[in-house]
Amino acid sequence: MKLGIVSAIYDGFSFEEAVENAVQNGCTCIEVACWPQGKAERRYAGVSHIDVENTSPEYLAYIQDFCKQKGITISSLAFYPNPMDGNLAKREANIAHLKKVIRMSSLLGVNLVTTFIGRDQNKTVEDNLELFKEIWPPIIRFAKEQGVKVAIENCPMLFGADQWPGGQNLFTTPKLWRKMFEIIPDDNFGINYDPSHFIWQQIDYIKPLYEFKDRIFHVHFKDIKLYPDKLNDVGIMAYPLEYMSPKLPGLGDVNWGKYASALTDIGYDGFACIEIEDKAFEGSKERILDSVALSCRYMRQFII
Repeated sequence: MKLGIVSAIYDGFSFEEAVENAVQNGCTCIEVACWPQGKAERRYAGVSHIDVENTSPEYLAYIQDFCKQKGITISSLAFYPNPMDGNLAKREANIAHLKKVIRMSSLLGVNLVTTFIGRDQNKTVEDNLELFKEIWPPIIRFAKEQGVKVAIENCPMLFGADQWPGGQNLFTTPKLWRKMFEIIPDDNFGINYDPSHFIWQQIDYIKPLYEFKDRIFHVHFKDIKLYPDKLNDVGIMAYPLEYMSPKLPGLGDVNWGKYASALTDIGYDGFACIEIEDKAFEGSKERILDSVALSCRYMRQFII
């Protein structure tokens, strides 16, 4: 496996600074955030280290040459919006930008995009599956024409009141994965596997690795800590952030030895990127850099 980092943690850093720090911490790949330019809509969204609007040969060559000089590979171009937003204007804008990210991934020779399915948070699962049938087949066809794989992260995007009641990403459980892979069986449609999101859903985060091994295009290393006293107080139907919190790898409840072991069992030798969303390390640029150094040092015991 190739150890890397999700560049969203480098908010306020240039592309070059992000790459250089990742290399300093032993990373051999980087998942590059490619949001539209402008104000962030939420934590870790809005970060953009590659301008997908700029498809000039000079810019493309610069990105490729810089990474080659630094000895690092771009694992994927990342954009995590809600392509099935109930607000049609937002939905259309998200899909339009996602297609630009897909095109840029092809032009750069990365050929992988990591993203969300999205969800109309006020509709049922069944209604959202019908929406998925309408919205996603053309996106996957477009990606296939570009020679690009699309890896969907399994984050429910349900944290607080803003995402209530259904969350903003339908791709959340093995049962739903099966349904969506039946609807879109294309071999360029797969998973960006993050074990942390299964922790608070009380889903086995090891077993699906074996069932969906051929669909796993990219993996994340992010941890989650459950607070049993808080969970006992509010129950599982509360806003999830009332009883859990994202943490650096090793500071939460994921058993990283078992996770890495299962990945080796299935022969996964692709990109494995650390995703940092730990509020305890958000106070300054120095704390952000500390969080990267700590996370990379911890995960290198499992991945060289």
